[in-house]
Amino acid sequence: MRRYCGNTGVAGTTGRRAWRNTVVLCCILGLAPAPAAAEDAFWQAITAGKFDLLMNYRYEHVDDDLRPEPGDASTLRTTFGYTTGQFHGFGMRGLLQDVRDVFEDDFDDGTMRPNSKTQHAVVADPSDTDFIEGYFSYSGLPDTTFKLGRQIVTFRDAPFHRFIGTVLWRQNWMNHDAFSVHNRSLPDTIVDYVYSWNVNRIFTDEAAVSSLANFRSDSHLVNVQYAGIPLGKLEAYVYLLDFDNAPASSTQTYGARFSGARELVKAWKALYAVEYAHETDYAGNPGHIAAHYVLAEAGAAVTLGGVVENFSVKFTYELLDGDGGTDRFITPLATSHPYQGWADRFVDTPQDGIQDYYLTAIMGVMGAKFTLEYHDLNSDNLSYDYGDELNVMVTRTFREHYTFGLKYADYDADKNADNLLRNGVTSASPRGTVINDAAKFWAFATIKF
Repeated sequence: MRRYCGNTGVAGTTGRRAWRNTVVLCCILGLAPAPAAAEDAFWQAITAGKFDLLMNYRYEHVDDDLRPEPGDASTLRTTFGYTTGQFHGFGMRGLLQDVRDVFEDDFDDGTMRPNSKTQHAVVADPSDTDFIEGYFSYSGLPDTTFKLGRQIVTFRDAPFHRFIGTVLWRQNWMNHDAFSVHNRSLPDTIVDYVYSWNVNRIFTDEAAVSSLANFRSDSHLVNVQYAGIPLGKLEAYVYLLDFDNAPASSTQTYGARFSGARELVKAWKALYAVEYAHETDYAGNPGHIAAHYVLAEAGAAVTLGGVVENFSVKFTYELLDGDGGTDRFITPLATSHPYQGWADRFVDTPQDGIQDYYLTAIMGVMGAKFTLEYHDLNSDNLSYDYGDELNVMVTRTFREHYTFGLKYADYDADKNADNLLRNGVTSASPRGTVINDAAKFWAFATIKF
């Protein structure tokens, strides 16, 4: 459980704690029993809301050549939320999240606390209880919603949050203390604006380093999507990230994406996407950044009958620019897990950048979903091999509420001279993740109402 009345040893501000306590108090007051005489429109709005519940159990096993011992974690994530009805356009939302290590397993939770089991591989799921949503909303203007408070911020369908996400594969989710505006008043257009003054990261407030716990933020996020083009959807974005306790992650990113699907013949569709972004240093960043991001994707999907219900295959090229120093394209607020392989070797962009050539095949068989990915990972600077990775997953959902799955990732590092020299533990990449093999296995079960 996070503590706020004493000195946690983690950098934080009184204002942030006061804000958190205010949100919690408002949620409690909003859900408290009503007096008998309070049967009015306001009370009806408070009580006519909707509860939601999610429980996700996951076993994770990690073999990592960086650590002498493997990591084994059995964790349970439980979220319990309530969204009120509307009162003259006003509403409230609260979502409580609890993450528990069920069997007191042996793994490093990534918090860098003195009691961390650093001889074991990392499973970044520290135990914690906190609100991940607690906001007031206003929808009294046509096609517009305002939110103020703790909230989840994403602009793309899960899990593909390339720039702004929740890190949703981990049990603790990243969230923002923020003000946001969501507008749909223009035809086929969605406009989102977010001002974020604090980012609560997955390592929780128990982390030993302030920037692992929170990004103290003065950031502006703008995302515009237009779906009025017959061939697909156009997206443009501007992300101005200013973190005073992590200045090297302060960047400004401008980009655009076009994606869509086009029917070819009966039951067959072409899939395609192109994207470009340019990133520079911003605010108090001490380094110089002028880096590029490029994505090109092409594939096909078919709807079938019988045992095999559907099948799709895509080939993707993704570039995160890097010149061998601080000039590299980074995505500090991304959900990085769906990119560059599920072993998470490239959560942080290496100094030499990334060129990822990968193939994704997805097949639906008797209600189950099978996913296969293969990544060929290379540097941008000097064009040497990092390694390759194989990813396999199967999931099955029953009666809409129950999902079970198995998942496996195997990263095989290339031991070429450039890779060893540029990314070894004595190089500028101190963690050495790029040159060390890793294999991860997951079994999970989810209940959602």
